[in-house]
Order: sequence, then C-alpha cells, then structure tokens
Amino acid sequence: MRIQKNKMSLTEKNLREKKFHNELQSKPKGRFENIFYKAIYASGKDFYAFLEKNVKNCEILDYGCGVGISLQKVINYGPKRISGIDISEVSIKKAKERINKSNTIVNLEVDNCEKTNFEDNKFDIVYGTGILHHLDISKSLDEIHRILRSEGSLVFIEPLGTNPLINLYRKLTPNSRSQDEHPLVKKDFELINEKFKDTKIYYYGFLTLIFFPFYGSPKNSNSFKILNKLDQILFKLNFFKKLAWSVLILAKKN
Repeated sequence: MRIQKNKMSLTEKNLREKKFHNELQSKPKGRFENIFYKAIYASGKDFYAFLEKNVKNCEILDYGCGVGISLQKVINYGPKRISGIDISEVSIKKAKERINKSNTIVNLEVDNCEKTNFEDNKFDIVYGTGILHHLDISKSLDEIHRILRSEGSLVFIEPLGTNPLINLYRKLTPNSRSQDEHPLVKKDFELINEKFKDTKIYYYGFLTLIFFPFYGSPKNSNSFKILNKLDQILFKLNFFKKLAWSVLILAKKN
C-alpha cells in the first residue's frame, strides 16, 4: 500500500473542515448522533450492493474516505485499484492502520476533494458517504466529472436538508457538525442533473427515523424491514421525499 503526501491549495472553508475532522477523529468516542444512523441502514445496504456489482476490475476512488470503513469493505469486491483521499491527516492515518499494509491495490493520500492531484479520466467509479455536503458542491461535481472516465459512475450517500424537524435539530446542536456543512437541497440536485446523466435518487429515513427507539439492529429487525418498506411507498410522493433524512445518488459522466 502506497501513502503519498501532496501539497494542497486550501480555502478558508477547506481549512475549517480539515480542523473539524482532525479534531473529531482525534476524540476517543464518536458523535452522539451516530445512534441515529441505524435508521438509514438500507441506504448503506443499497450503496454497497451497487459497488459489489460494479467495481470488479475497475479503478475506483473513495472520495473523502475518512478512516477507511468503506475502503475495508470495497477492497473485497475485486477492484483493479482503489484510491482513497481525505483532507484530514488523522483520518488518513487511521485508514492506513485499518487497511493491510501489504495490500498493493490501495493508495491513500491526504488531498483536497475539490481540487485533487489526479489526472483527467482516471477512475471508473467515484464513491463516498457523507462528503459532498461538506464541500463546495459545484467545485466537487466538476472535479468528479474531470477525473471520471467516459461513462464512469458516481455513487454517494448524502443527508437531505429539506425536513424542517431535522433542520431544527441541526440548528440546536451546532457543535455536532462543521459550520460549513450543508445537507442537500433542490438546487444541488439540479447541479448534479446539469453536470451528469442518468441520475437516480433513492430516499431513506422517515418512519425508520421516527420509530428508531423501537427496534434494535436493523439487519435482524422485522420492525425495521416493515418501516423501510412503508418509507419506500411514501417516498413515491414528492411531499414525503422532502421529509427523508438521506439519499443515495447514482449518476454517470456525460
């Protein structure tokens, strides 16, 4: 496994995000909000199912790889080569510790997702979880477009910014997130549609979030499965799409 350190040109916002995530990953415990993530278990299941089906023998990028949780799974799907970048040195250090050092298909770098060091048309797939809403969305989409090969795919899980109650919670707990993060809204999806093609958006986390205290592990919970099925019925209506917590975004390079 090769680790590189590159010089980065960072904006004030980039520096704030870098500081926030270095501090976050230096803490012994995760955020309190992590207890809610079981409500969007199905988004992760669909996310990894897509990657398992599509990454074999491909050159792929974990965009904002954090501490390498996704990397650790996706390595097993048979990619030709997998790169991971993150603005946080602490996160990359932890990712390095998580991934077997003898794994020669992995390349980890401290880098700026808005302006990477990669050449044009390098990757077949660029994926990430909870990263785009920390970035300048237009810059990051342009960068992903630049480094994707023709017909290459982007795959992201991101939070939505359209549920008023979730937004109120965010407002009441400012220290739980970076000051610049911006869960996605209509104009962000318009940008994705403008810059990419074949865009598909899947919604998660309405009833599964409301009733999250009433079920345990979603993997083995019939209650969760029922709630998730009901969510998918409700999300056929635009009104309920706005009440979802999270989305899975699939699109291809124009």
